[in-house]
Amino acid sequence: MLFLLLSLLLSLLPLTLLLKRLSTTPPPLQKAPLPSPPQFPIIGNLHQLGLLAHRSLHSLSLKHGQLMLLHFGSKPVLVVSSAAVAREIMKTHDLVFANRPRSIVMNKLLYGSRDVASSPYGEYWRQIRSLCVVHLLSNKRVLSFRDVREEEMALMIDRIKQSYSSLSPLVVNLTELFMSLTNDVVCRVALGRKYGERRFKELLGEFAEYLGFFDVGDYIPWLWWVNKINGLYGRMERVAKELDDFIDSVVEEHERGEREGGHEDFVDVLLQVQRENAASGSPIHRESVKALILDMFAAGTDTTGSVLEWVMTELLRHPLILKKLQNEVREIAGAKRTITEDELEKMPYLKAVIKETLRLHPPVPLLVPRESMRDTQVMGYDIAARTQVFTNVWTIGRDPSLWARPDEFWPERFMDSLVDFRGHDFEFLPFGAGRRGCPGIQFAMSVDELALANLVGNFDFSLPVGKELDMSEAAGITVHKKTPLLAVVTPC
Repeated sequence: MLFLLLSLLLSLLPLTLLLKRLSTTPPPLQKAPLPSPPQFPIIGNLHQLGLLAHRSLHSLSLKHGQLMLLHFGSKPVLVVSSAAVAREIMKTHDLVFANRPRSIVMNKLLYGSRDVASSPYGEYWRQIRSLCVVHLLSNKRVLSFRDVREEEMALMIDRIKQSYSSLSPLVVNLTELFMSLTNDVVCRVALGRKYGERRFKELLGEFAEYLGFFDVGDYIPWLWWVNKINGLYGRMERVAKELDDFIDSVVEEHERGEREGGHEDFVDVLLQVQRENAASGSPIHRESVKALILDMFAAGTDTTGSVLEWVMTELLRHPLILKKLQNEVREIAGAKRTITEDELEKMPYLKAVIKETLRLHPPVPLLVPRESMRDTQVMGYDIAARTQVFTNVWTIGRDPSLWARPDEFWPERFMDSLVDFRGHDFEFLPFGAGRRGCPGIQFAMSVDELALANLVGNFDFSLPVGKELDMSEAAGITVHKKTPLLAVVTPC
């Protein structure tokens, strides 16, 4: 009996071992790390970031994929190069990635990052963003500034016509023209009157240039002194001080009731809010007011002018497209030539031309960087808190899996297309999306559409004799042409 029992147990032993092996939980599989190019000690991948960062990161994404991890010094940086990952960042995990990274440059230029674009996510940011949207950038407010836009557009057209002579071709610096136009519009709606002094425009240019400066001290903190020694911080602080003095004088004019113009401007609104909330501890203090004013200029002047510059550059490269656009505009305008905003809705090809320009030349090709506020997962990868995120909308706009003939200027792709730039279509994000998307889209487009329609409706354009069109880009947070855009302008 014992022998039989022992034999039975021995016969069951292989089955028992097999069942034990099957029931044992296998060791967890190791997650694949995020794709990442090799890095050097201390600097990480900083050496791979060229002057045109969006192009450098585009090249890296072709090797390492739509989502890759870089290290800029000690900081982890996530680079997003596809619509699918952009949706994860700006929609699925929008709140997690709603913060802004600390920036020495922004702190020096924008009153300790008290503006909308660079301030950290939180109650202060929500309040000042609401102020800007409601009192300057809402559809209702943008419509209320229609007279300002149309008046400035008419002045621009008249200046060109008065400069024209049939005896010699009129060569116009379109880059300068567009920056003056957008500056004048923003000045009137934000400050109540135009400030066209040359030094003021020079300061704004320097200010915009420094905003796009890549500061090594943000990523390798112990090297912060380098830009102090080479004088960069000193030059930056000089520009900030001169702009601060100018804005102080504007605010004091408003406080004394000496402003010009009949409409309530943005400074009036900010001062009123400041007075109403002074007793309740509102965060809208004097420096906040000045930071918001600078924000409006940085975004409203620089990016809006950049779009017009690239639109006309592409039209000069493609004369048949320019002619098609002129035919649409002139047919709607008829003999009067002056285009009003009511007529813009009848110009689908004009809107398609602007969209196609935004696809190929987004004003801020990497958007403003975000930062994760806690640990999370994106596309199955673990992302640590305080990881910076650069979204390369320049790459997404040229993705051959999303766009036919991706490198070609072809406005017809947007005719009868529902794809738009307002943050719902993640293959087309020139202004970002989600909580930190640009709130000034309507403001910018109202200027760009009206300016383009009036220019092509009133004038013919060609390149100066012997001149070739330079498509090189200048480095900066907003990407302009490297050389000014010059064109021969002839009244039609």
